[in-house]
Amino acid sequence: MATLLLQAAGAALGSVFGPVGAIVGRAAGALAGSVVDHALLAGSSTVRATHLATARIPGADEGTPINRVYGSTRIGGTMIWATRFEEQVTTERKGGKASGGTRVETFRYFANVAFGICEGEIACIRRIWADGKEIDQTAIEMRVYRGTDAQQPDPLIEAKQGAGNAPAYRGLAYVVFERLPLDTYGNRIPLLQFEVVRPVGALESQLKAVCIIPGATEHGYQPVAVSEQSGAGSARLLNRNTL
Repeated sequence: MATLLLQAAGAALGSVFGPVGAIVGRAAGALAGSVVDHALLAGSSTVRATHLATARIPGADEGTPINRVYGSTRIGGTMIWATRFEEQVTTERKGGKASGGTRVETFRYFANVAFGICEGEIACIRRIWADGKEIDQTAIEMRVYRGTDAQQPDPLIEAKQGAGNAPAYRGLAYVVFERLPLDTYGNRIPLLQFEVVRPVGALESQLKAVCIIPGATEHGYQPVAVSEQSGAGSARLLNRNTL
C-alpha cells in the first residue's frame, strides 16, 4: 500500500519538472514505499516464552510448631518470609536484519525467601535438598542464622520491610535465600530439606576435631606390644596391624 501511495505522490511531484521528472519521482516514490512496506509487513516479530502472571508461593500456616533437633538429622523447613518473584527478561534476535528476523523473549524467575528450620542454637547446616536433589551451596546466595539470642535481622529482609520492621527471629535457626533460581524447579519454590547439626551438652560443643586411625584398637597408642591369649599355645598381637 505504501508503495502505491508514495509512487503516485512521487510522480505528481516530479511532473512539475516535466515527463522526465515524473518518471524519476515515480521511481523514487516506489523505492521509498517498498522500504516502508517491508518494515510494516515483513518486519521482525516477537515470540515470548512462558510468562508467569502470579508467583506460586506455598502457604505457611500460623502456629506451625518449631522443630527441636538433637544431634544430626534431616528435616524440612517452614517458609516464614518471601517476596514476589523477581523477573529477568532476555531478548535474542534470530535471523538477519535484512529479513527483519524474530525476537525471542525468555523469562527467568528468582525467589527471595526465608525458611525457619528448628530451635537454636545449631552448629551448622551440612546439606540441603531441593525436591530430593542435593543443592550445591557454593552456587547460590544463602545465609544461615544459627538461632542465637543475639542474632541480627537479615539485611535483605530489613531492606524489603524497612529499618526497624524486620524481626531477628532470635532463638530460631533459619535460612535466607537471595535470588534463588527457579527455572530448574518449574518456576516454583521447591520442597526444601536441611541436614541440621545441633550439639547438646557441654562436652560436644568443646570438641574441635576427632583423630581416627584406620585399623586402630583400644591399644593403638600403646608403645609396647600387647598380646592376647586366644587358646592353648596361641596368641595374637592387638596393637600390631602391619607386618
